[in-house]
Amino acid sequence: MPKKIWLMKSEPEEVSIDDVLSMPQQTVAWTGVRNYQARNFMMRDMQLNDVVLFYHSSCPQPGIVGIGKVVSHPYPDQTQFDPHSKYFDAKATLDKPRWFHVDVKITKKTRWVGLKELREQPELANMRLLSKGNRLSITPISEEEWLIIHELLT
Repeated sequence: MPKKIWLMKSEPEEVSIDDVLSMPQQTVAWTGVRNYQARNFMMRDMQLNDVVLFYHSSCPQPGIVGIGKVVSHPYPDQTQFDPHSKYFDAKATLDKPRWFHVDVKITKKTRWVGLKELREQPELANMRLLSKGNRLSITPISEEEWLIIHELLT
């Protein structure tokens, strides 16, 4: 059983699982998170080798598309300092960065498991992803949820 499991959303037009699989070491810096709760998950709670469910969001068919792991400690997200980036934050400074991220390595592309299939699992009824109004890009996954989702992915 993994220590902690996280669901991390990425818009496929920005970074898809296939994009990450074509990157060196199949690893991506998880930049652009601009929600304090999601940032705090990365800064305070994520640990090396935590499991990541890679989730495509804001697309015609959102769903889990792969498994990965956290492969870095949190460090400042450089996009906050770039005035040409859509993630620029004028209040962030090199001395006092506001936004941090981790690196994620994809370990396996899985079959696509969409929202409909996840909702059909009664044991996942309380999963944060499936809660009305949940828009967090990073959410923790419980051990029970992991067991059910892992079974669906294999």
